[in-house]
Amino acid sequence: MRTSRNVIGTSIYALSTIGTSHCQIVKLGTLGDTYTANILLRGYLKFRKPQIALKLFDEIPQKDAVTWNSLIAGYVNHGDLETAWEVLIRMKHCGFCSDGYTFGSILKGVASNDRLFAGQQLHASIIKTGYEENVYSGSALLDMYAKCNGVIDAHKCFNSMPNRNSVSWNALISGYVETGDHVNSLQLLKSMHSEGVTLDDGTFSPILTLFDSPDFFDLTIQVHCAIIKHGMSYDTSVLNATITAYSKCGSIEHAKSVFDFSDNVRDIVSWNAMLAAYLDHDNRVLAFNLFSQMQISGFEPDIYTYTSMISSCFEEEIKNQGQSLHALVIKRGLEHLTPISNSLMAMFSSPNDNYMENAIKIFEKMENKDQVSWNSMLTALSQHGYSENSLKLFQLMQSGNIGMDYYAFSGALRSCADLATLQLGQQIHGLTIRSGFDSNEYVTSSLIVMYSKCGIIEDARTSFDSSSSSSSHKQNSVTWNSIMFAYAQDGKGDVALDYFSQMREQKVKVDHITFVAVLTACSHVGLVKKGYEFLKNMESEYGVSPRMEHYACVVDLLGRGQRLKEAKDLIRSMPFQPNAMVWKTLLGACRLCGDVELAMEVGRFLLESEPYEHCSYVLLCDLYGSMKKWEEVAVLKKVMKEKGVKKVPGWSWIEVKNQMHAFNADDHSHIQNREIYKMLRELTDEIADLEIYYDLGDLGDDWDWVLEDGLAIL
Repeated sequence: MRTSRNVIGTSIYALSTIGTSHCQIVKLGTLGDTYTANILLRGYLKFRKPQIALKLFDEIPQKDAVTWNSLIAGYVNHGDLETAWEVLIRMKHCGFCSDGYTFGSILKGVASNDRLFAGQQLHASIIKTGYEENVYSGSALLDMYAKCNGVIDAHKCFNSMPNRNSVSWNALISGYVETGDHVNSLQLLKSMHSEGVTLDDGTFSPILTLFDSPDFFDLTIQVHCAIIKHGMSYDTSVLNATITAYSKCGSIEHAKSVFDFSDNVRDIVSWNAMLAAYLDHDNRVLAFNLFSQMQISGFEPDIYTYTSMISSCFEEEIKNQGQSLHALVIKRGLEHLTPISNSLMAMFSSPNDNYMENAIKIFEKMENKDQVSWNSMLTALSQHGYSENSLKLFQLMQSGNIGMDYYAFSGALRSCADLATLQLGQQIHGLTIRSGFDSNEYVTSSLIVMYSKCGIIEDARTSFDSSSSSSSHKQNSVTWNSIMFAYAQDGKGDVALDYFSQMREQKVKVDHITFVAVLTACSHVGLVKKGYEFLKNMESEYGVSPRMEHYACVVDLLGRGQRLKEAKDLIRSMPFQPNAMVWKTLLGACRLCGDVELAMEVGRFLLESEPYEHCSYVLLCDLYGSMKKWEEVAVLKKVMKEKGVKKVPGWSWIEVKNQMHAFNADDHSHIQNREIYKMLRELTDEIADLEIYYDLGDLGDDWDWVLEDGLAIL
């Protein structure tokens, strides 16, 4: 007997020798020794061999409570609660009584799977068998309630326990932390300390996650002092939680100090926590330096490291660093990992960049796409104007039974808005209702945009009204911004401004997008003075700093009001250098006001700064054409040809009998191409006969552009 126990005792730590030991035990005929069999059983379960473990379990002639508990605990640890529950029932039928370890193991599985009803059944069994006072089963029961959103019941269990240990206290504290209850969490920490219960990593780590704003900075310092006093400052999990807490409380200096003094106990999570701290505080340079230092120190970046770093590379000026990270990911063979591919795809598809082709290639190469992959690509296609592709992807998601959330519905509805496909938009609206996402504020916002762009402002209003009945939506600016844009772009700026007044009355927090809508509304109804006042008072009165887009809106507003000089003065007074968007807005104002001299000045600047951007050429050609300066138009066209700059053709869509038809300038691909061009010629002949718009003979080469634009409108 001693020989078989020695064999199993020396081999349990290596999977490769468990099978050999098993054979030796069978050969010696000592499998009937329950102690030996139990160790062998736990060995197979430890190395995730549940099928072999179950076969061995059935072969053990003399099972005891340890045998049954080992099998239950093994299945729970593997995440298989159903099988563990079946073993529990079988154990009972075979006449074995559950003990504190049995209840503790099965309750752990119940908590992990959020099965409150099953936990309540076990609670009844615990009371029935008299194990409610057992510290092991009592702590597990408390932990189950806390993790199943039953913190009040967890506290009742805690109060009824005659003997509590640190596990019991920590479980209850974690339960209150999960609900965001600062008061009860900190009160329990204080009581735990006053009763002399040992404070450990399970106590401090959860508490620190509560400190997530500058308001808790002083509390973070106090808890940190307690951590040092109890000798826990070098515990890795507590160290990592402290770094994150200081960062969330606004002190990158304290986070760095904790990180620097942890040189001997850092793990990969410590480095990731410090990286996240730098990135949260927009210190990308320090983050990239730390990323390099991390690898020099011998720590290999993990998935979280790469996704965090890649996700920080959205802005154009650091896009090269993102591309370098992409190369590093490929070099290390990690591009196939879904979270990393998702991050790369999101980086390349950020709204203001021209790397969409890279994002599409990554998506197409992904072997294992998850819901995030599909939703990210659908949203990106919608944002970049690939509306038809976005809707085709949405259809693929539907047919493939891929779970869709509000990102997918919002993206699809925005694409319907861009294409003005009312019938399809209404169908997707019905799908959102059936899926339960119609009440989501982002879906509601997309519905408002879709209906307004399809010319059904009443349905946009209905969508807003139905959402505003929700208390959460009343305080959310997303839907308010959308309805203001809807009315502003419908030429009803006064209604949009009325909504802004209601928004203020209901104390909805405004943001920078709110003021883009407000300034757009002012522009559409010619409220020059009012719009200027909004811009000047944004920061002082509403706490929103003016951005580039706000200045562009006011430049447009002044241009529409024929106040070009004030528009120029406003640009000069901007607190930052104007970008191309502002200059293009001024160029449009020059066209409206007929100021060719200023237009040429702005145009030259744009052509120098963006020599391959077709919009600037088109705007200038349009301006020169309106002034009948055909020589200048010809020069610009020649420059475009020499530089290889092509006018991006405009696309138009029309929905007929629930079918989409797409057209672009000079398009000949449509099945009814001949009929379309025949009708176009008839219309242009009628225009020529009326002679009320242009003397067509004077237009020269520019007539080709008129034809192109005419087809695009059709």
